[in-house]
Amino acid sequence: MEIVEILGYVFAVIAGLAIGVVVGRFLLRNLLKQQEIAAQNKVKKILKDAENNAEILKKNKLLEAKEKFLQMKAEHEQEVNAKNNNINQRENTMKQKEQSVNQRMENFNKKEQELDKQKALLEKQTEIAVKKQEEVEVLKNQHLTQLETIAGLSAEEAKNQLVENLKEVARTQAMIQIKDIVDEAKLTASKEAKKVVIQTIQRTATEAAIENSVSIFHIESDEIKGRVIGREGRNIRALEAATGIEIIVDDTPEAIILSGFDPVRREIARLALHRLVTDGRIHPARIEEIVAKTKKQIEDEIVEIGERTVIDLGIHGLHPELIRMVGRMRYRSSYGQNLLHHSREVANFCATMAAELGLNAKMAKRAGLLHDIGKVPDDNPELPHAILGMQLAEKYKEHPEICNAIGAHHDEIEMTSMISPIIQACDAISGARPGARREVVESYIKRLKDLEELALSYPGVEKTFAIQAGRELRVIVESERITDAQAELLAADISTRIQTEMTYPGQIKVTVIRETRSVAFAK
Repeated sequence: MEIVEILGYVFAVIAGLAIGVVVGRFLLRNLLKQQEIAAQNKVKKILKDAENNAEILKKNKLLEAKEKFLQMKAEHEQEVNAKNNNINQRENTMKQKEQSVNQRMENFNKKEQELDKQKALLEKQTEIAVKKQEEVEVLKNQHLTQLETIAGLSAEEAKNQLVENLKEVARTQAMIQIKDIVDEAKLTASKEAKKVVIQTIQRTATEAAIENSVSIFHIESDEIKGRVIGREGRNIRALEAATGIEIIVDDTPEAIILSGFDPVRREIARLALHRLVTDGRIHPARIEEIVAKTKKQIEDEIVEIGERTVIDLGIHGLHPELIRMVGRMRYRSSYGQNLLHHSREVANFCATMAAELGLNAKMAKRAGLLHDIGKVPDDNPELPHAILGMQLAEKYKEHPEICNAIGAHHDEIEMTSMISPIIQACDAISGARPGARREVVESYIKRLKDLEELALSYPGVEKTFAIQAGRELRVIVESERITDAQAELLAADISTRIQTEMTYPGQIKVTVIRETRSVAFAK
């Protein structure tokens, strides 16, 4: 019974659902149809509104286009009117200019007519002047003919004779004046040059120090020599290898000799040896350490010496590398003369001489200090030191006059400034002072011997003697073969050959002696 009721309820629910579905579908279909009708009505309304708006916009655009057209038309008419006015103004201006040109042409034609009249008048005057000139020439020729007849000479001959007489008189007077001027100039120049040189030398009085290639290291006792030599000589070999200096330990009491051509190396060896002996620890490792420290100390001292030198001389703006080279001059020598002392002396000489001559004293002092800078580097030995020094000065932006003075102080190049001969003269003054330089004995003896042999090569020369350290050569000739006039020529010839064939400091005086003796015996 319960099942039957349940089934009845189920069938009732199913029947209700089916009816609901049919009714829902019917209602939904009606609803969709109403919405479609409403949408169609809405679309029609929208289309109608759009057509109305488009008509209104079209009318507005047409009105705007008409207004713009009218405005552009007005502007165009205004522009056309302005151009027409401008054209009218230009036409009026052209008419005025045309009238002005016509007026000028009329004036020009009038002036041309006046010039024609003046030209005709001038031609008449010229014809009259030509006739008068011809008459004057006729009278002049008649006058000259009369003068030639009276004097017995033609006009050309008389003119030539007068010119020759005037030339001779002028030549004689000119020769007399030239001789007087030359004599006066020689006397004045010689006096002034001697005065300047003497004043320069007197105002710069410095000591002349001679250096050599050997340094002496003094020790307290000979026991230290053994420690310096070391076991089987290892210490001395290490010291020589580190410094490049030959160390001579011989029987000289309380002294060790340091031999080498480079003063910088000798100074490094001397200071290093002093430190080693003072410290007492002498072995190869310690030697290398001390030598390295000493080299650094010497390099610092070189820079300090260069800076102190340029400050003392009042030279400013020198390149740091040139300052270092100036400091290295302290350990260089030229013929035994300390290079730094020599350069300082030349710098002072140059400043004094330039001031006396009215030249730039500061530039001359700068060139004097740097004139031997080419002797410092060791890396370019094939160039003369003057040329190398000039190249160094050019490299470090020195003044062209200073560069020329450095390169020309031994006549390696042509002198182009007034400072160059001053540098050359002051260099010779510093090197030629007594005791300033020392030559090697062998080269000194060879130079004297070459002097004597050169004079002996001439016929008629009997004896030759080189005296005063080679600064004078006396030549004794045979009086039977050489006359007095030939003796003068011989002296000049020998001096010329010495200048061209030999190298020597300063100057050499050549004296030819011709002696005639008359001998008689009283019996």
